[in-house]
Amino acid sequence: MRLCSDCRKTPWPFAMVTFISAAIAFVTWLVLGFAQSDPLMQIIGTVAVFLAVAATLLHYVLSCMRRHCAQLGHQHGHGHPQESEQGPQLHASS
Repeated sequence: MRLCSDCRKTPWPFAMVTFISAAIAFVTWLVLGFAQSDPLMQIIGTVAVFLAVAATLLHYVLSCMRRHCAQLGHQHGHGHPQESEQGPQLHASS
């Protein structure tokens, strides 16, 4: 399921992913610097940690945003709210 235009325009989740990834990559840079590793390995390690953390957090944030968007019943360009990935929910009538 795709995000609606309102949820897609929100920059804060993506800014937080970038900030957290950069903070963890900075700590990695410091640790590798204190370990007196080769400068090339320090750069490669820092970039690898940044990409791994960013990819993991981005996957998590997007899945949470999709679920939140579906729960709110936002319009997704088709003129009707999207059904959840599990299909239509059947409700017992009383």
